[in-house]
Amino acid sequence: MTNYKAPLRDIAFAMSEVCDYQAHYERLFGADHASPDLVEAITGEYARFCENVLAPLYRTGDEEGCRWEGGQVHTPPGFKAAYDQFVAAGWPGLACDPVHGGQGLLRSLALILGEMSGSANIAFTLYTGGLAGAIETLAVFGTEEQRAVYEPPLIEGRWNATMCLTEPHCGSDLGLLKTRAEPADDGQFVISGTKIFITGGEHDLAENIIHLVLARLPYAPEGNKGISLFIVPKLLPVGEALEPNGVSCGSIEHKMGIKGSATCVMHFDRARGYMLGEPNRGLSAMLRFINASRVRAAFQGVSHAELGFQKSLSYARDRMQMRSLSGPTNPEGPADPIIVHPDVRRMLLTQKVFAEGNRVMLHYLAQQLDVVEHGVDDAQRRCAERRLDLLTPIAKGFATETGFEAANLALQCFGGHGYIREWGVEQNVRDARIATLYEGTTGIQGLDLIGRKVLANQGAALREFCDEIDAFRETSQVRSALVEHCRALSELTTEWQALARQISQRAATDANEMGAASVDFLMYSGYVCLAYFWARSAGAALSKARAGGDGASFYQAKLKSADFYFNHLLPRSRAHAAAIGNGGASIMALEEAHFAF
Repeated sequence: MTNYKAPLRDIAFAMSEVCDYQAHYERLFGADHASPDLVEAITGEYARFCENVLAPLYRTGDEEGCRWEGGQVHTPPGFKAAYDQFVAAGWPGLACDPVHGGQGLLRSLALILGEMSGSANIAFTLYTGGLAGAIETLAVFGTEEQRAVYEPPLIEGRWNATMCLTEPHCGSDLGLLKTRAEPADDGQFVISGTKIFITGGEHDLAENIIHLVLARLPYAPEGNKGISLFIVPKLLPVGEALEPNGVSCGSIEHKMGIKGSATCVMHFDRARGYMLGEPNRGLSAMLRFINASRVRAAFQGVSHAELGFQKSLSYARDRMQMRSLSGPTNPEGPADPIIVHPDVRRMLLTQKVFAEGNRVMLHYLAQQLDVVEHGVDDAQRRCAERRLDLLTPIAKGFATETGFEAANLALQCFGGHGYIREWGVEQNVRDARIATLYEGTTGIQGLDLIGRKVLANQGAALREFCDEIDAFRETSQVRSALVEHCRALSELTTEWQALARQISQRAATDANEMGAASVDFLMYSGYVCLAYFWARSAGAALSKARAGGDGASFYQAKLKSADFYFNHLLPRSRAHAAAIGNGGASIMALEEAHFAF
């Protein structure tokens, strides 16, 4: 069984050579201390933690799972010790405010590190995602008093955190939630209700858990406009002491995957809490948390693709089956390694280009988060916000869908052995499946993309991003060396905008047209984006591949991988474009009663 090795060379390529993170940090306010040497040291140290501490717990965490006993959740053996090491090394505070004990580095670096821990042990990593999101939300919406009380122990990792949205009767439609918040005489609120699917809602890793809970005030408006956000600790801080609050875990879910991560049913029985932000504005505050979680989920797509690729590549090099169609490559042995067979190479290359292409896209997206928070002027920050708005649903939907596809292809490379637990690839498939569901399903991301992020601004954000792609392909070096790729990009940016206009025109007379086209539009958008980022990768590799010498083979592999993407995966965009062009009439034509025939 292959152990995970952090792809530091490719991460460095994406950061330094494609996205030019050094120049990016130099352009941001207060980020010039993030030198290349410091970034390299941090990524190297975190890679060692992932490889040596987290990866060995990957299989045992799946087999042991979490135990719920009398309201208490016990994480798998080794998780508590790993969390203690995570905290002792200062990882929770990497991208947090130094005023409250953080190290003051940028959020992009923390997200990039999260890819490695997601590959090494996704179940463990999920306990850290809520922590990061809560700190970010407190930093923006918390009062000075709230920040002083809650941020330091969260940044230190002594306390952990969750977001509590979903209820038994409502999933993504949060306007239906029923959890109540009644004002108390002392300025606090009394929270009552039940939340489900709460990642890390109860566990034994930290001494306290802070829940960010959506609830309704008395007489609040119905729907999304009547939702407020509250800080509800498991244990209330009273002076130096921690006192029990009315928060309990009623059960944990028995799941297909990520079994080492506790997914909890949480009961709030007149629990004491504090409002975070303004009354009836909780959903807009929580959206900041949700959007950051969607970017983290997109990185999980890369994590699953990378893990499956590493395992299947190692297996394909060792497994001997049949002879090459073009003649034996291992004439001294009874058979050739399966990596010589075209279909196995197709599966390996698909995993490789999804992992590496989505990695570059997400490094680019993480840069936009940095600019929004630390950009030097308003125009720069507004441009980054528009990029984030447009690309977040694409990245979340596309990277998780293709990450799951890659995980499945890894299992297929193993043949029957992939179906056996000992190899670890079936676990990766089970773990990857949830990424397309939580933080908004692919369907939700598709509706968000076409409805809110494209049509709501008459395609302005889409046009602006297409202009960026067109400007890249018009650069002289790229245009002359990557002629076919640039021609494809030109056609795609034109068609992308035309498809958006087509959906808009149809939706003007039939609102169902938007929903019918949404997922095809999202996946089409993902293939266009990946074409852009693979072209950028090829452009960054050109001169060094031609120069020869040590390391040239890495860059030559980039050029060949880009060719594979454009020749064998980008053509999938044609099917999505055709489905959009056919409209939604046949989707809506079948009467509900006739589905049973």
